[in-house]
Amino acid sequence: MSDSGVDKKTERHKRRMQQRKEIVDAGIARALEERGIAILYTGDGKGKTTAAMGTVARALGYGYKVVVGQFIKGAWECGEKNLLTGLPAEQFPLQWFEMGTDFTWETQDFEADRAAALSLWERLRAALADESVYLVVLDELTYALNYKWLEREEVIAAIENRPREQSVIITGRGAKQYLKDIADTVTEMRPHKHAFESGIAARKGIEW
Repeated sequence: MSDSGVDKKTERHKRRMQQRKEIVDAGIARALEERGIAILYTGDGKGKTTAAMGTVARALGYGYKVVVGQFIKGAWECGEKNLLTGLPAEQFPLQWFEMGTDFTWETQDFEADRAAALSLWERLRAALADESVYLVVLDELTYALNYKWLEREEVIAAIENRPREQSVIITGRGAKQYLKDIADTVTEMRPHKHAFESGIAARKGIEW
Protein backbone atom coordinates (compact mmCIF):
# COMPACT_ATOMS: atom_id res chain seq x y z
CA MET A 1 0.00 0.00 0.00
CA SER A 2 1.31 3.46 -0.90
CA ASP A 3 1.95 6.13 1.70
CA SER A 4 -1.15 8.02 0.51
CA GLY A 5 -3.24 4.86 0.93
CA VAL A 6 -1.96 4.41 4.48
CA ASP A 7 -2.66 8.06 5.24
CA LYS A 8 -6.26 7.75 3.98
CA LYS A 9 -6.83 4.59 6.02
CA THR A 10 -5.45 6.29 9.12
CA GLU A 11 -7.64 9.32 8.52
CA ARG A 12 -10.78 7.17 8.08
CA HIS A 13 -10.00 5.34 11.30
CA LYS A 14 -9.47 8.62 13.13
CA ARG A 15 -12.85 9.94 11.91
CA ARG A 16 -14.64 6.76 12.98
CA MET A 17 -13.06 6.83 16.41
CA GLN A 18 -13.88 10.52 16.82
CA GLN A 19 -17.52 9.81 15.97
CA ARG A 20 -17.51 6.93 18.44
CA LYS A 21 -15.97 9.14 21.13
CA GLU A 22 -18.68 11.76 20.64
CA ILE A 23 -21.38 9.10 21.09
CA VAL A 24 -19.75 7.72 24.22
CA ASP A 25 -19.15 11.19 25.68
CA ALA A 26 -22.78 12.15 25.05
CA GLY A 27 -23.95 9.03 26.85
CA ILE A 28 -21.73 9.77 29.83
CA ALA A 29 -23.00 13.36 29.94
CA ARG A 30 -26.61 12.10 30.13
CA ALA A 31 -25.88 9.69 33.00
CA LEU A 32 -26.12 12.17 35.85
CA GLU A 33 -28.02 10.12 38.45
CA GLU A 34 -25.88 8.48 41.15
CA ARG A 35 -27.46 5.48 42.92
CA GLY A 36 -27.27 1.73 43.30
CA ILE A 37 -28.80 -0.38 40.55
CA ALA A 38 -30.63 -3.69 40.18
CA ILE A 39 -29.07 -6.13 37.71
CA LEU A 40 -30.76 -9.27 36.39
CA TYR A 41 -28.88 -12.12 34.73
CA THR A 42 -31.28 -14.68 33.28
CA GLY A 43 -31.67 -17.04 30.33
CA ASP A 44 -30.77 -20.66 29.66
CA GLY A 45 -27.13 -20.02 28.86
CA LYS A 46 -24.12 -20.56 31.11
CA GLY A 47 -22.53 -17.63 32.91
CA LYS A 48 -25.17 -15.99 35.11
CA THR A 49 -23.60 -16.76 38.47
CA THR A 50 -20.13 -16.31 36.98
CA ALA A 51 -21.05 -12.76 35.93
CA ALA A 52 -22.43 -12.02 39.39
CA MET A 53 -19.28 -13.30 41.07
CA GLY A 54 -17.16 -11.10 38.85
CA THR A 55 -19.06 -8.10 40.17
CA VAL A 56 -18.63 -9.37 43.73
CA ALA A 57 -14.86 -9.46 43.17
CA ARG A 58 -14.98 -5.97 41.70
CA ALA A 59 -16.88 -4.52 44.67
CA LEU A 60 -14.64 -6.27 47.18
CA GLY A 61 -11.64 -4.91 45.34
CA TYR A 62 -12.73 -1.44 46.45
CA GLY A 63 -13.33 -2.61 50.01
CA TYR A 64 -17.12 -2.46 49.77
CA LYS A 65 -19.26 -4.75 51.93
CA VAL A 66 -20.94 -7.55 49.96
CA VAL A 67 -23.56 -10.15 50.89
CA VAL A 68 -24.10 -13.23 48.71
CA GLY A 69 -27.08 -15.55 49.10
CA GLN A 70 -27.38 -18.71 47.00
CA PHE A 71 -30.70 -20.46 46.56
CA ILE A 72 -30.76 -24.15 45.48
CA LYS A 73 -27.03 -24.32 46.10
CA GLY A 74 -24.81 -25.28 48.98
CA ALA A 75 -24.49 -29.05 48.63
CA TRP A 76 -21.70 -28.78 46.05
CA GLU A 77 -18.25 -27.30 46.39
CA CYS A 78 -17.93 -23.90 44.73
CA GLY A 79 -14.64 -22.53 43.41
CA GLU A 80 -15.77 -18.91 43.65
CA LYS A 81 -16.80 -19.39 47.27
CA ASN A 82 -13.47 -21.08 48.08
CA LEU A 83 -11.59 -18.08 46.73
CA LEU A 84 -13.74 -15.18 47.87
CA THR A 85 -14.52 -16.38 51.39
CA GLY A 86 -10.84 -17.13 51.89
CA LEU A 87 -9.88 -13.47 51.52
CA PRO A 88 -9.02 -11.46 54.67
CA ALA A 89 -12.37 -10.31 56.04
CA GLU A 90 -11.04 -7.02 57.38
CA GLN A 91 -9.94 -6.00 53.89
CA PHE A 92 -12.62 -7.75 51.84
CA PRO A 93 -15.87 -7.66 53.87
CA LEU A 94 -17.95 -10.52 52.45
CA GLN A 95 -20.79 -12.55 53.93
CA TRP A 96 -21.80 -15.71 52.05
CA PHE A 97 -25.03 -17.59 52.81
CA GLU A 98 -26.58 -20.66 51.18
CA MET A 99 -29.77 -22.68 51.35
CA GLY A 100 -27.52 -25.65 52.08
CA THR A 101 -29.73 -28.07 50.15
CA ASP A 102 -29.21 -29.70 46.78
CA PHE A 103 -31.12 -28.88 43.59
CA THR A 104 -34.86 -29.19 44.22
CA TRP A 105 -35.18 -31.93 41.61
CA GLU A 106 -32.77 -33.91 43.77
CA THR A 107 -34.34 -33.23 47.16
CA GLN A 108 -37.94 -33.59 45.91
CA ASP A 109 -39.14 -32.20 49.25
CA PHE A 110 -41.12 -28.97 48.83
CA GLU A 111 -41.58 -28.19 52.52
CA ALA A 112 -37.90 -28.75 53.38
CA ASP A 113 -36.79 -26.65 50.42
CA ARG A 114 -39.25 -23.90 51.29
CA ALA A 115 -38.10 -23.82 54.91
CA ALA A 116 -34.46 -23.57 53.82
CA ALA A 117 -35.29 -20.83 51.31
CA LEU A 118 -37.21 -18.82 53.94
CA SER A 119 -34.32 -19.13 56.40
CA LEU A 120 -31.91 -17.81 53.77
CA TRP A 121 -34.34 -15.07 52.75
CA GLU A 122 -34.47 -13.70 56.31
CA ARG A 123 -30.72 -13.07 56.15
CA LEU A 124 -30.96 -11.51 52.71
CA ARG A 125 -33.92 -9.35 53.60
CA ALA A 126 -31.88 -7.94 56.47
CA ALA A 127 -28.99 -7.26 54.09
CA LEU A 128 -31.34 -5.46 51.69
CA ALA A 129 -32.26 -3.08 54.52
CA ASP A 130 -28.67 -2.49 55.66
CA GLU A 131 -27.15 0.78 54.44
CA SER A 132 -23.63 -0.51 55.10
CA VAL A 133 -24.04 -3.24 52.45
CA TYR A 134 -22.92 -2.03 49.02
CA LEU A 135 -23.91 -5.10 46.99
CA VAL A 136 -26.35 -7.97 47.58
CA VAL A 137 -26.35 -11.01 45.28
CA LEU A 138 -29.56 -13.07 45.11
CA ASP A 139 -28.17 -16.04 43.22
CA GLU A 140 -30.82 -18.33 41.67
CA LEU A 141 -33.60 -16.22 43.17
CA THR A 142 -35.78 -17.00 40.15
CA TYR A 143 -36.10 -20.61 41.29
CA ALA A 144 -37.18 -19.59 44.80
CA LEU A 145 -39.88 -17.38 43.30
CA ASN A 146 -41.02 -19.72 40.53
CA TYR A 147 -41.27 -22.66 42.95
CA LYS A 148 -43.34 -20.48 45.34
CA TRP A 149 -40.88 -20.81 48.21
CA LEU A 150 -40.95 -17.04 48.70
CA GLU A 151 -43.72 -14.45 48.48
CA ARG A 152 -43.29 -12.44 45.29
CA GLU A 153 -44.66 -9.17 46.73
CA GLU A 154 -42.37 -9.35 49.75
CA VAL A 155 -39.29 -9.94 47.65
CA ILE A 156 -40.11 -7.14 45.22
CA ALA A 157 -40.77 -4.70 48.08
CA ALA A 158 -37.45 -5.54 49.74
CA ILE A 159 -35.55 -4.99 46.49
CA GLU A 160 -37.33 -1.77 45.57
CA ASN A 161 -37.09 -0.28 49.08
CA ARG A 162 -33.41 -1.08 49.67
CA PRO A 163 -31.01 1.78 50.52
CA ARG A 164 -30.45 4.16 47.62
CA GLU A 165 -26.72 3.47 47.32
CA GLN A 166 -27.07 -0.31 47.44
CA SER A 167 -26.95 -2.46 44.30
CA VAL A 168 -28.50 -5.89 43.93
CA ILE A 169 -27.86 -8.70 41.45
CA ILE A 170 -30.50 -11.33 40.71
CA THR A 171 -29.63 -14.48 38.78
CA GLY A 172 -31.45 -17.53 37.53
CA ARG A 173 -33.30 -19.04 34.62
CA GLY A 174 -36.89 -18.22 33.79
CA ALA A 175 -37.05 -14.70 35.21
CA LYS A 176 -40.63 -13.42 35.02
CA GLN A 177 -41.51 -10.05 33.59
CA TYR A 178 -41.96 -8.47 37.02
CA LEU A 179 -38.25 -9.04 37.77
CA LYS A 180 -37.29 -7.54 34.42
CA ASP A 181 -39.49 -4.55 35.20
CA ILE A 182 -37.78 -3.71 38.51
CA ALA A 183 -34.25 -4.27 37.15
CA ASP A 184 -32.21 -1.38 35.76
CA THR A 185 -30.00 -3.70 33.71
CA VAL A 186 -31.18 -7.01 32.21
CA THR A 187 -28.89 -9.48 30.46
CA GLU A 188 -30.17 -12.74 28.99
CA MET A 189 -27.65 -15.54 28.48
CA ARG A 190 -28.50 -17.54 25.34
CA PRO A 191 -27.01 -21.00 24.79
CA HIS A 192 -25.74 -21.87 21.33
CA LYS A 193 -23.71 -24.91 22.32
CA HIS A 194 -22.79 -26.66 25.57
CA ALA A 195 -20.25 -29.39 26.18
CA PHE A 196 -22.69 -31.30 28.40
CA GLU A 197 -24.95 -31.89 25.39
CA SER A 198 -22.07 -33.77 23.76
CA GLY A 199 -21.64 -36.03 26.76
CA ILE A 200 -18.76 -34.08 28.31
CA ALA A 201 -18.92 -34.02 32.10
CA ALA A 202 -18.89 -30.76 34.06
CA ARG A 203 -15.30 -29.91 34.95
CA LYS A 204 -14.06 -28.80 38.35
CA GLY A 205 -12.69 -25.28 38.25
CA ILE A 206 -14.58 -24.54 35.03
CA GLU A 207 -18.23 -25.35 35.70
CA TRP A 208 -18.14 -25.04 39.49
